[in-house]
Amino acid sequence: MSSTELRDFLEIPYAQLEEMNTAAKAQRLERVPADVVAEERMKYLTDETRIKAVTVCFTDLEGRLHMLDYDKKFLLKSADNLTFDGSSVRGFSRQAESDLRLGIDWHAFYWLPADIFGPGKVLVFGDVLERDGSPYSADMRAMLKQFSQALYEKDGTSCNAANEIEGFIFKGRDAERRYYETGQFEFVSTGGYYHSLPGDPLRLFIDTAAEVQRAMGFANEKDHPEVAPAQFEMNYGHTEASIAADQVQLYKLICRQVASRFDMSASFLPKPVTGVNGNGMHTNLSVSRKGKNLFWDANGEENLSKFAWNFVDRILTSGEQICLVLNSSVNSYRRLDPHFEAPNQIKVSPIDRGAMIRIPLANEKSARIEVRSIAPDANPYMAIYAILKTGLEGPLAKNAGELRSQKRYLSDNIYDAIAHFKESKFLRSALGDQVCEKFAELKLASAERCPKALGTRIKRAEVMFHHEVQNQYLWSQF
Repeated sequence: MSSTELRDFLEIPYAQLEEMNTAAKAQRLERVPADVVAEERMKYLTDETRIKAVTVCFTDLEGRLHMLDYDKKFLLKSADNLTFDGSSVRGFSRQAESDLRLGIDWHAFYWLPADIFGPGKVLVFGDVLERDGSPYSADMRAMLKQFSQALYEKDGTSCNAANEIEGFIFKGRDAERRYYETGQFEFVSTGGYYHSLPGDPLRLFIDTAAEVQRAMGFANEKDHPEVAPAQFEMNYGHTEASIAADQVQLYKLICRQVASRFDMSASFLPKPVTGVNGNGMHTNLSVSRKGKNLFWDANGEENLSKFAWNFVDRILTSGEQICLVLNSSVNSYRRLDPHFEAPNQIKVSPIDRGAMIRIPLANEKSARIEVRSIAPDANPYMAIYAILKTGLEGPLAKNAGELRSQKRYLSDNIYDAIAHFKESKFLRSALGDQVCEKFAELKLASAERCPKALGTRIKRAEVMFHHEVQNQYLWSQF
């Protein structure tokens, strides 16, 4: 008998996974009380003997996803007393005040496909907490959740989002981490937009990742190769904003895990290769109240309501200031190149894809705005929170209507973006002085390790010290 036959770990068919994850998502959308969900999940873990470990996830200030595996029996006994070393996480606590707590968000619970993530594991998101159990100021996920919940409790307002996340598939595992050795990426396919034969490497990756995504309750819509060689995009339905942000992190995790299984790498660098289109994370947003889409007006300009246009105008007013949040790496400013359909103009348009905000064709149910100038390496919680907070409460220019079509441009380098970010009194009030200072400090540290003059070619340094590459060995050389 082989060792695998001795193990009796949980493996759930994909169709059943989709049912279970969709039901859990519905509980979250319906705002079932947290204590009810916690009791249900803990009973399930206790009764299901085939689960060996629980993966608890959290996201740091720059947007990296971190994962800790807890033995199931230990987690059930210690769920109210989980700690970790925050000083080892860039952007979190200092060495002298290192210990932080993790609170389990039982609403954000996922059953995983065993063939991709291994049998006997489930995943749950965690809230980062101070030593006294209060929310940690640099946990953007908690900030987005609190903001969304406060709006809902006030008058039934719900914020909704759907992200269109582009990525590249390169040959070989860990292609980004090995870039300092190779100096290049190798495409798995050189086809173009929508063009990929069934069974070729890119299509095989997309099909497999889409199956995993569907099984995890994403509500898939469509998937396809993108404009650049070996580039992909997999779209899924809109949902409540904090769930949408979690799904961004899961989407990238799924893609990286699936690609690794095929001896490939999924990359979400905004501009990994000189001379081809980069990766974006177009973010569709709407606001509803008690089931009514507040962005829709059949008689409004582009079928948008005055409420929606006010939301747009506030974002355009603060476009320069929020640029760093939406484009938070040196490499992301490569993408904002007008020669490659770059959404670098601070304006709104139904058709111009160079505009920061686009108004898609829609009906009463789907009326929304599409913020196009977001890179896929942005912290999704911070980005979605900043856009919603700005759109609903941000400053409004006196000539806001004129800003909609004026030729103004987002920063073309991270240094200018940092300066505009630090000047914003509104962002300081929305994020907190300490978070703003730390975020700007981290972005400057990355920039100083990369060429100040970008030029036209992708440099090794901007890949080596890109915050999502997580090459701890290289970072420690400084």
